[in-house]
Amino acid sequence: MASEAFTASETTENRKASASLWPLDPTHSSVEFAVRHMMVATVKGTFKSLSGAVELDEADWRKSTITAEIDAASVDTGVADRDNHLRSPDFFDAAKHPKITFRSTSIEPDGDDSGKVHGELTIHGVARPVTLDVTYLGEIRDPWGNRRRGYSAETTLNRKDFGMNWNQVLDAGGVLVGDRIKIALNIETVEKAKA
Repeated sequence: MASEAFTASETTENRKASASLWPLDPTHSSVEFAVRHMMVATVKGTFKSLSGAVELDEADWRKSTITAEIDAASVDTGVADRDNHLRSPDFFDAAKHPKITFRSTSIEPDGDDSGKVHGELTIHGVARPVTLDVTYLGEIRDPWGNRRRGYSAETTLNRKDFGMNWNQVLDAGGVLVGDRIKIALNIETVEKAKA
């Protein structure tokens, strides 16, 4: 996030004029997760279906808002049996809670191109506050004349905070699935043309 992006605009009219909608480009965006398996390895996965948007105030990014939605059933770790288990009531319970949602509550700069996005994340029907460490990757105009912006973000969650408590104790000690989940997002947004 360029430092000038955090400069407050002088008038309400300027803020309104600078606001624009930037839908997420799902074909160039990803949400990935990583969790410990049997205490010794890491399993990674992603979600194949996601949508969202940034309502961007270019004069003062702190006044921007972010929303996102993920289809829980689109979880993909590359192993069908494991994915089906993740969709089951033991984890996401995708039939009962089909959507994972996020909405920002505040944006806090902590560098020229970085900041913290505070928000509410709902998984498995349980809403909890989370903080994303976000890096702004820049803007470009694509060959069709559209403005595009890129971001990366990271956070770590405890799955038990969202009611996903299933586990299995190993004979040798420890558990089958770790509690801490590392989340990594790579997001590309495209400015929506104004009417």
